[in-house]
Amino acid sequence: MKSLTAIRHIQFEDLGAFETVLVANGYEIRYCDAGTDDLRGPAIANCDLLAVLGAPIGVYEEDKYPFLTDEITLIQKRLNSKRPTIGICLGAQLLARSLGSRVYPGSAKEIGWNPLTLTEEGMRSPIRYFQGVPVLHWHGDTFDLPPGAQLLASTAICHNQAFSLGKTVLAFQFHPEASARNFERWLIGHAVEISTGGFSVAQLRADSARFAPQSAPVGQQCLWEWLQSLDPVEPTQEHVLGSHG
Repeated sequence: MKSLTAIRHIQFEDLGAFETVLVANGYEIRYCDAGTDDLRGPAIANCDLLAVLGAPIGVYEEDKYPFLTDEITLIQKRLNSKRPTIGICLGAQLLARSLGSRVYPGSAKEIGWNPLTLTEEGMRSPIRYFQGVPVLHWHGDTFDLPPGAQLLASTAICHNQAFSLGKTVLAFQFHPEASARNFERWLIGHAVEISTGGFSVAQLRADSARFAPQSAPVGQQCLWEWLQSLDPVEPTQEHVLGSHG
């Protein structure tokens, strides 16, 4: 088995629909909870694949959340050694920061389901599966594109929605792992942000029921192709894709 460590910052923002694809590609999944687990151990730094997940905090808030310093150091070690790493939402911002880019508040909070605009590079990458598909956005911060990275997707609110760096780094500002199965936990966990931002719980719930069954399999296809570029395995996609709930 290959080893995957997922750095989780908040319990309900886990690997979601990605889990079945990862298991089918031979990964044994281990969660490491930021803020309580030690991020400095060699097991995390040397795992076969690192996934850095989302959270409603800012990369630049090290004074409030000191574990971010250890997390950035860990990610920098991974990136310097060109070990495969994925970032989602806060994870994408942490990757950008670790690559020397600025992370800062965006022009507006982007919360809800909307499609992406893909770049030419995006259309040649696994991100192409998201063409025309509404995806879940849930962030207020954004980042500058890291030096040498390829911009893959944008939205009107957030220019840098996805990027890659070589074969081993893939970052999503949006949530390709989101599925309908556990979305109610998002509505509970982000209740304050939803209400203070003027968003509608009912609309988010309805949009999730409508769009997640399409978005989750697309996210699985994207991840499957990216993992195959790292280390092809024999299981066929049809045994995995759509197993997202």
